[in-house]
Amino acid sequence: MVPFSFHGQEMVLLDGSMKGAAALYWPAEQALLVADLHLEKASFFARTGQMLPPYDSRETLERLALAVRQTGARRVFALGDNFHDSRGPDRLEPHAAGMLGALTRALDWVWITGNHDPHLADGAGGTRLEELVLGGLALRHQAAPGTREAEVSGHFHPRLMIEARGRRIARPCAVRGGNRLILPAFGALTGGMSAGDPAILSALQPADAIEALVPARGQLVRYPLWRKAA
Repeated sequence: MVPFSFHGQEMVLLDGSMKGAAALYWPAEQALLVADLHLEKASFFARTGQMLPPYDSRETLERLALAVRQTGARRVFALGDNFHDSRGPDRLEPHAAGMLGALTRALDWVWITGNHDPHLADGAGGTRLEELVLGGLALRHQAAPGTREAEVSGHFHPRLMIEARGRRIARPCAVRGGNRLILPAFGALTGGMSAGDPAILSALQPADAIEALVPARGQLVRYPLWRKAA
């Protein structure tokens, strides 16, 4: 876990190479922020004949429970696309449903709805909101176009993709532009978009500079992605 300053607050990035990772912890609020869980993605595709192992929700929730234990979080803010579709809670198998129920009862749990789950079905527990402002930070699913307000969002599944010693390395990362932050996807069955993709760079405008943040071996690696022309 690697601390850094964001909008005057200490934040902690969990190492994206570890289980229970790709999350942001906010010590002052005792809050764990996760984006894009995409629970029940496998069962969604199974309905169209694409048979995937039906254990993605279980693995994601195990990671989440581990992140809660690692940080001591008392609150969880899930920043949209929590389920792969709005009826996902109805398809949870009993073990995963029990895990989710235990987590939402033990913690102050808020679901921020996303484009995949705009009308989240009953049965997920917790509280549903379209977005939330807490401690001067707007928590939402997708970065608001053109805003200068402090913001934490998800949606884009950013990964830092680089070539090193003849190998292509891809790591979940956060992307920061000024006082705005896009979190990586947390779900076990989620892909990723290059952190330097034009869609991500555009989403964080206006900005003077945009960088990828990657925790590694107890340090925070800052990888420049874009800078405003002088």
